[in-house]
Amino acid sequence: MSTIRLLFAWSILMLLLGTVGCRKDESERSVSALKESNQVPLAWYRLLEQVDRYSTNYRPPASSRMFGYLGLAGYEAAVPGMPGFKSLGGHYPGLFLPSVAQGHVYDWPTAVNAAYHRMLVLAYPHIRQSDKDAIQALYLDMLNARSWRMDPEVIERSDNFGDEVAKAVFDWSKTDLNGHDAFLDPFPVTYQPPQGPGLWQPSWPDFTKALFPYWGQVRPFAMSTSDLLAKPPLIWSEDPNSAIHRQAQEVFEVTEKVRNGLDEEGRWIAEFWSDDFEGVTFTPPCRFLAIANQVAEAEQISLGRSVELYARLGMSMADAAIAVWNSKYFYNYERPIQYIRRNFDANWKTTLNHPLTGIQGVTPPFPTYPSGHSGFAGAGGGVLAQMFGNEYTLTDRCHESRTEFLGAPRTFHRFTEMAQEDAYSRIPLGVHFRMDCDEGLRLGHLAAQRVQQLPWH
Repeated sequence: MSTIRLLFAWSILMLLLGTVGCRKDESERSVSALKESNQVPLAWYRLLEQVDRYSTNYRPPASSRMFGYLGLAGYEAAVPGMPGFKSLGGHYPGLFLPSVAQGHVYDWPTAVNAAYHRMLVLAYPHIRQSDKDAIQALYLDMLNARSWRMDPEVIERSDNFGDEVAKAVFDWSKTDLNGHDAFLDPFPVTYQPPQGPGLWQPSWPDFTKALFPYWGQVRPFAMSTSDLLAKPPLIWSEDPNSAIHRQAQEVFEVTEKVRNGLDEEGRWIAEFWSDDFEGVTFTPPCRFLAIANQVAEAEQISLGRSVELYARLGMSMADAAIAVWNSKYFYNYERPIQYIRRNFDANWKTTLNHPLTGIQGVTPPFPTYPSGHSGFAGAGGGVLAQMFGNEYTLTDRCHESRTEFLGAPRTFHRFTEMAQEDAYSRIPLGVHFRMDCDEGLRLGHLAAQRVQQLPWH
């Protein structure tokens, strides 16, 4: 063999050894999750927007609960690599989380990828096959993207750790007997609403039975028992001088303006925030995850800060739902449609119309007080304000280019402004009194405060 050929062969060998050496060296460096990019969590929560839209029976309370457990699993899969942060495992009796192997290297994006994958597979056994395929495809894409640069043992160890974290969190979810499988029976026939003046009954146009009437018994993440009951609503009365009569009149007048084309801004706000129908949009709590996705992408926050954001959002909105639904069925206050038809117009209907089925004048199938949308808005807006500061300009593009309803982007300059508009949107739709929106916001904001007080640090 000539000298030139020997030198060439030697060069190739050194190049190959150098490549292997670089890969090994890279795997031996411990990289903080606070320095990794948010590519993995952002990709999963983008996919969640699609999955949630078609997840049968995972309507607002059930979806928010799942987001809480999903967020917790993602956080726990990364927190060993987040200096200054603590696991929440010791805070929750019965939650038995795996530990990392001391002295070994982990790839936190791989661990988080595995945790989100396992949680969605376990939580969504009934979704469309196309969504199941998308979940599996994303998992493999993220896994392969990390594998090319890391030692195979590090990848395997990290993947197994994330998977075990998710299984542990899901097993803990099972111990919440009132919440874990409630999505399988969202309209239990065992519940019969009380009857009497001013009390809620299934209403026009479809008279659907009560949705999740026992949700107040679900286990919260951070709120105390005393937090879970709303302040008493306005005293029910049909006296024209009563406060509730004035609020009903407001709903009646605002909806008539929207219906007759005299308030296009009100119609835009109402439809922009609706998110009421399965198959049309994601759920109201997922709306604030979608908003968080936009913020996380714009701010390019780290993997660690992303899993914290999604955990705090999910857990806050889950607790807000428990408080709101507990209060709904405690007070059993009737919907505006029932009050307005008796006192203002016997043929009045809401402006909430299903864009796919064509059903007009829909009213959600549960008591009015307080508002669920408002609870999720208070919780979601509260967490975003805590983490990014309330003064924040954002153009929400969640429903950009939709043609079934007015989803044109709207710009906000404060997260509280965004939350308040979401809450107000239920009035021009005709599905809530103002008191519902105000108290829902308060409960949601309280949920965000309680979750913030957990021992994250």
